[in-house]
Amino acid sequence: MIVSTKKLFEAAYGKYAIGAYNINNLEQTMGLFRGNIDSQAPFIIQISKGARSYSDKRMLEGIIRAADEIFPEAVFAVHLDHGDEKTCYDCIASGFYSSVMIDASHESFEENIAITKRVVDAAHAKGLVVEAELGQLGGVEEHVAVDEANAKLTDPSQAQEFVERSGVDSLACAIGTSHGAFKFSGTQGLRFDVLSEIQKQLPGFPLVMHGSSSVPEEEVTRINNAGGNLQGAKGVDDNQFKRAALLGVTKINIDTDGRLVWTRVHREYFRDFPEGFDLRPVGKIFMEEYAKFIASKNVKLGSANQLTEVHKLLGK
Repeated sequence: MIVSTKKLFEAAYGKYAIGAYNINNLEQTMGLFRGNIDSQAPFIIQISKGARSYSDKRMLEGIIRAADEIFPEAVFAVHLDHGDEKTCYDCIASGFYSSVMIDASHESFEENIAITKRVVDAAHAKGLVVEAELGQLGGVEEHVAVDEANAKLTDPSQAQEFVERSGVDSLACAIGTSHGAFKFSGTQGLRFDVLSEIQKQLPGFPLVMHGSSSVPEEEVTRINNAGGNLQGAKGVDDNQFKRAALLGVTKINIDTDGRLVWTRVHREYFRDFPEGFDLRPVGKIFMEEYAKFIASKNVKLGSANQLTEVHKLLGK
């Protein structure tokens, strides 16, 4: 059942965070739904601008609609991840999305507010909710590329003004994470002091953490042992997710870890079966492994075993 992110945030705020997982194909979709049903968790499907153009935006929508029928007990939202203004309007007009993210964080504070406000007005007119970003994460993810020198943490003193003037429904904060597999090179970590100050400025308001893959060392090692060459990759400690949830983080974005699972499964399979050429055996393995990964992440997020309560809150 597709619901608004606003409903999910109301259920989760101050208790746990909702996992927001990016997908690009059928195998990811099936693994995602199975993992969330296995762990009895509500979730958010994230579709990026790149995913929409990977084949055709209608293809992913069709796959998700089919999964909704196959797994009728699932409760989830469909969210545009890191959209520009044009893509946001296209998704709003489609009638398929629950929410959109407008990422104008690379613009000045005033221009970020102006762009976000235009998207908010268009989305609210259609009953959709909007996420925006204040501050800039470093790293690379699809069309988003910010070097370390230009990354900047969210200024808590600006958070309340940004939300009030833009009318946005949730706020992605830069608190030390970054996009991609190379998040921390030294002893850096999440800035809970900054997050705490933002929550004080915006009590009860849903906050979002981007770039929150944990980049498990075991996955990186197995990929490298099967012919990969990932060096120095280090992610967010997922044992800190629940602490973030207590400080108002209701949505945590996880993309890179899913790509690592895909890479590990495929590298190991074709290493062990060099004569293989059928995509289905390895696809089945990936769906099973991705489902396990999703279920384990939901435990860290605190969203596991929350599905029954969410159904009650929705009156279903």
